[in-house]
Amino acid sequence: MGKLFGTDGIRGVANKDPMTAEMAMKIGQAVVCALKRKGHRQRVVIGKDTRLSGYMLENALTAGITSMGADVILVGPMPTPGIAFITSNMDADCGIVISASHNPFEDNGIKVFSKDGFKLSDEQELKIEKLIFSNKLSSLVSSPREIGHVYREEDARGRYIVFLRHTFPRDLSLEGVKIVLDCANGATYKVAPTLFREMRAEVIPLNVSPDGKNINLKCGALHPERLADKVTKSRADVGLAFDGDGDRLITSDEKGNIVDGDKLLAICAKSMKKEGRLKKNSVVSTVMSNLGLAIALKGMGIKHVKSKVGDRYVLEEMLKGGAVLGGEESGHTIFLEHHTTGDGIISALQLLAVMQREGKPLSELAKVMKTLPQVVTNVDVKSKPELKGIPEITNAIKEAEKELGDKGRVLVRYSGTQPMCRVMVEGPTKEKTEKLTKKIAGVVKDKLG
Repeated sequence: MGKLFGTDGIRGVANKDPMTAEMAMKIGQAVVCALKRKGHRQRVVIGKDTRLSGYMLENALTAGITSMGADVILVGPMPTPGIAFITSNMDADCGIVISASHNPFEDNGIKVFSKDGFKLSDEQELKIEKLIFSNKLSSLVSSPREIGHVYREEDARGRYIVFLRHTFPRDLSLEGVKIVLDCANGATYKVAPTLFREMRAEVIPLNVSPDGKNINLKCGALHPERLADKVTKSRADVGLAFDGDGDRLITSDEKGNIVDGDKLLAICAKSMKKEGRLKKNSVVSTVMSNLGLAIALKGMGIKHVKSKVGDRYVLEEMLKGGAVLGGEESGHTIFLEHHTTGDGIISALQLLAVMQREGKPLSELAKVMKTLPQVVTNVDVKSKPELKGIPEITNAIKEAEKELGDKGRVLVRYSGTQPMCRVMVEGPTKEKTEKLTKKIAGVVKDKLG
């Protein structure tokens, strides 16, 4: 049987397997069959980001879903966390997002949320995969009388904006706060500027003119350099950069310094503990988080729990231990008291709330954590064999770890969404980390490139 789901849904190059119209139709059919309840007519919400291929996949998914007798609610371009909210808010049976998140426009993906706004379990995804590869779907289609209807929900964006506003403390205001917004020509391009203007902030928008091909193109959370430059030139209070589907946030302080997801976690953890909102006095982050985060949390007397890479694994550890705050250094942060999944706009609102309540600029708040020098190199690979089974790679890792001792660490892992291996080294100096990263990456490229 084939494998479709990765760490964040199904992803690939548009118009190539598995991101074809034919496969999307099968996915739509399989989702309906896998989540079917007897005597219940299903409703499925479909949203997307701004990629050119979104139209093709949206129509194919709609065809598959309606062919199985379920109704479709189309909401158009919306952030991924917005679809999670709308699915629950409209009492739909599941929500589907067409997006490849931070990837370039040539890629696309399909993510599925359950009726309560959480991503599907491994068991549910496996059930969908089995149905797709069983070749039985064509025999399960509905009769002509039972084919599903298709509706377009025009008020989805408004519903989501109201939801977002309610996550911001009522006793605080953003009036007069000058914000540079980089929407990555993606799914937040309408929602974010509208929300912050409604909240009386002074908004300077960047990359809010999607053309289907410019999503994430040298902009947004992966490329915040232009944002930082705009913040300093416009003398803004803060810069907020989202990725293509709006579930990540990377920020710039008023001096043009980039503040990543690790520092966001540290800032918000300190504030939430002070206010008595940090349940179980714990924070979850992935093994990719900077060692500086662990040191900062320990200094604050906060328990630090590590998970595998991927927001679904962060959430899994949060639910297991009762934590309400967790995230990744990439800016994917989960505030479980507000939402079921990472939401870049909610992250921005929580950060702004801390700034307003403390009366301090972001540059001052970010001092809560000192980032250790870290270098990450991505190596393109032709296949993904077990790394432990390749002696040359394991030896290179052991040599680097021996050289670092207790003053750093090494992490080598495959990307869950792309054909690449990530080599990450943290150490006492940038020179040492760069040297060791380059050495390990060279061995990986030699054996797998």
